[in-house]
Amino acid sequence: MPKYSKVFRRFLISYLVILIIPSIGGYMSYQTSISVTQSISIENSVTQLEKSQEILERRMAEVEGLTRQLAINQELNVLMNEQGRETNVFGIWRAMRNVLTFGQTNDFLQDYYIYLANYDLVLTAGSSYRPDHYYEIYHYKDLPLAEWKKEILDRTHRSEIKPLSAYVSKGTSTSVITYMQSLPLDSFNNSSPAVVVVNIDEKIIASLLSGLTERDGGWVHISDADGNTIVLQGQDNAYIDKLAADSFFDANKVSQFYRDDLVITTRSGTNGWVYQAGIPRSVLMENANKIKHMTWLITAGALFLGLLAGLVLAYRNSMPINRLLAVMKEQFGKEDSPERNEFDFLSGNIADMITKNKLLETELNRQLPLVRDAFLKRLIAGEFESREEIVSAAEQADIGLGEGTGYAGILQIKGYTGMDSVEILNELNAARILLKQTFAELAGPLPMTDMGSDKIVILFFSSTADGGPAGNEGGMERLMDQWVQRVFEEYRISVQGGFGEYFSSVTEVSQSFEQARQALEYAVYTNRKGVMRHQEVQIENTTYYYPLETEQRLISTIRAGELAEAGRIMDATFAQNLGPRELSMEMKHQLVGEMKGTFLKLLDQKIFMESPLGESAKRQIIDIDTSAPLESIQAEFLELTGELCGFITNKKKDAHTQIIKQMYKYTAEMYADTELTLYRVAEHVERPEKYISQLFKEVTGVNYSDHLIKVRMDEAAILLRESRYTVDEIAARVGYNSSHSFRRAFKRLTGISPSTYRQSHNE
Repeated sequence: MPKYSKVFRRFLISYLVILIIPSIGGYMSYQTSISVTQSISIENSVTQLEKSQEILERRMAEVEGLTRQLAINQELNVLMNEQGRETNVFGIWRAMRNVLTFGQTNDFLQDYYIYLANYDLVLTAGSSYRPDHYYEIYHYKDLPLAEWKKEILDRTHRSEIKPLSAYVSKGTSTSVITYMQSLPLDSFNNSSPAVVVVNIDEKIIASLLSGLTERDGGWVHISDADGNTIVLQGQDNAYIDKLAADSFFDANKVSQFYRDDLVITTRSGTNGWVYQAGIPRSVLMENANKIKHMTWLITAGALFLGLLAGLVLAYRNSMPINRLLAVMKEQFGKEDSPERNEFDFLSGNIADMITKNKLLETELNRQLPLVRDAFLKRLIAGEFESREEIVSAAEQADIGLGEGTGYAGILQIKGYTGMDSVEILNELNAARILLKQTFAELAGPLPMTDMGSDKIVILFFSSTADGGPAGNEGGMERLMDQWVQRVFEEYRISVQGGFGEYFSSVTEVSQSFEQARQALEYAVYTNRKGVMRHQEVQIENTTYYYPLETEQRLISTIRAGELAEAGRIMDATFAQNLGPRELSMEMKHQLVGEMKGTFLKLLDQKIFMESPLGESAKRQIIDIDTSAPLESIQAEFLELTGELCGFITNKKKDAHTQIIKQMYKYTAEMYADTELTLYRVAEHVERPEKYISQLFKEVTGVNYSDHLIKVRMDEAAILLRESRYTVDEIAARVGYNSSHSFRRAFKRLTGISPSTYRQSHNE
């Protein structure tokens, strides 16, 4: 008995309950299927009997149609109306040739004759007879010659049918039903000029019902409106008589069970005939019994396997809980009251953990402003190495960057410089909150962070749908003027500000911020009211522009291989020193020397020291002539930057190529595995799934899923050409669970189906 047997037992009982529920559903489904199968069998039998009835009635209608054709036949009418003593031999011969050949298209009309009363002559298709001569060859066993003449030849008949009777035809015994019609059709006397008699062999009728008697082993009984038997196959008269006399048998029901037979009954709406078919219950339930046996076999097997699976799963699932219980009891104490079971113990401790997790999540949300503030401070300080790093950090801080372009600005509250008492700091804190709220009301939420106790840094990011202040410089200036005026009117707070130049990438935010800081310093120095742009600042010509932040950003972008970003930093630096400044020779030499030092620091990185490029690049840096014009020096630095970034990019490409080769090789080895996915490939190359998906698309130009399909289809094409496997077998060999999916993918890629491809190759 395991230590935590209660957990195991509860799992096992739950699995058994789950196993019993579908078993009950399966039993109900089984009963339904048996009922449906039986209903379908009955319906099919009824349909078959109705079709046989329809065919039989159609054939009988054709027999009646024959008599109508004979009634209007000119040659036969001439013979019926002749009263002379001389026999019209030619007319009789012509009637035998033309009239008595009508029945060749209907097997019900194989044996019929016409009796002419005025000639006392029986005409058949092959010859003519006197009645007594005809009776010697063809006659009813239970009807003497005189009775035959009286009942058949001398009476007037109006579509009469003689029930099934024993009959002798050329010495052969059989049973027939007889159809009789007097001519002309409007004969009302006791005798008529002519009588058409059609003898229909029981075997011919029975052949129409062979599907019910031969295939199902049943019986068929057809009776006329008076209960006289027309056809009886597969059963004797005693059984039929007993069936009709049984009070429990309802003759009005279409289908019902009688003894071991299903009896189907239909009635003709034209002649009142009753059609009955009996099908043995064993034949009727044959398919149902197959379903029954198979269902019980599958159910027994499923219950046995389900019980084994329940034991295994109960053990597997109880083991982690037992271990978890042990760990929790070790951590949270071993006190366990008798009324508190294991699940209550787990739920209580897990609920406590969830509560603590919620508190942690709340704390993280509370810290989100600090994360945003830290991100903005790093951004304006230029501490990020690449645009991708900035975008990822912005997403983590929940800050939108728009298109990554815009302006940076600094706003300072006037009148508090040099004041650092507690009262002043509290007042400044309240003033900054009011300024941010007012600005948010005017421009919406914008990235803002504090710098010191009296300054606020604002970043204006533009977007394609932004026609407001962040979208252009003029709109931004109008917004700032409104804001400065509003905070002064409502709160009597005076503000000075400075804005940098437009940055075209998020990596240049720190440069724009530095320009904004210079503009603010100049505005404070000149006591300029409102907001000043960097373009309005008069910069002293005694110094060069190359701050530490710019140097750090230049090193990080080259190390990341970002040639475009590094080029923009270089262009902006030289533009600052060539445009608003007129550097002295000494300042120019110092600027070039510092930039040389920057590149020498960069070449001390391990990746460059281990490469021949490091030495050649050092010589190239040393050879830069500081006395040359700044434009040519800029060109040399840009050329060197291109070489270094190209080297880094090639290193990255080599690494990427190796990853792609690994993916190609792994796909070629595992394409037949139906479970092969991009996640499995990512596990193999030890890289994130999203990363290798984007990398594969960038390097090869196609998605990995498309590449996998092509590999599988190429192998399938080889198998179609060179092997005798079926299409289903080939689908399984190239990694498809469904042959339908394989055919659809093959046709989408090649334009033709697999079978057509194989056939065209063979041809």
